[in-house]
Amino acid sequence: MPSIFSRKKAEGRKGQVTVELMLVLPVFFMMLFFIMEIGNLGYQTILANHCAYELARIGSLVAGPSGYDNDTNSRTEEGRAINKMKSAARKMFPNTSVQVTGRAVSTTWDRQAQRSNEDFIVTIRYPAKLIFPGSSYALADNPKSRRIKYLNISVRMPIEKPFL
Repeated sequence: MPSIFSRKKAEGRKGQVTVELMLVLPVFFMMLFFIMEIGNLGYQTILANHCAYELARIGSLVAGPSGYDNDTNSRTEEGRAINKMKSAARKMFPNTSVQVTGRAVSTTWDRQAQRSNEDFIVTIRYPAKLIFPGSSYALADNPKSRRIKYLNISVRMPIEKPFL
């Protein structure tokens, strides 16, 4: 049989669980949203890396013996390779404003072919959209209200050239 003192003690603590829940619940949800936002950002990073790899592959194949010329930027100001990459990027990212740049750089001297090898470096700037409340504000680039984290990704791919 409960005593008078334990009954008074229990009456004085009515609502304690509710108050503790109200204090802990926002912190719990912020941690949960932060973990989910990191997963979302990881997914978008993998997607952007794969697309950058594919764009570098396109650029290196098109920038073969006559596709890219550092001095004259053949055909247009940007060159055939960059135009092809931008066209492919518009198909890969139809609803976003992805910035794509590419350039050929000389790497090593090939003694057998008697010419220098070149790599094509592609850099994309991908605006990853953050979707969860609270954590998106902490992870977003300025201005924070847009909820966007810009991912800068560079990929290097050797330019395919015929041996003869």
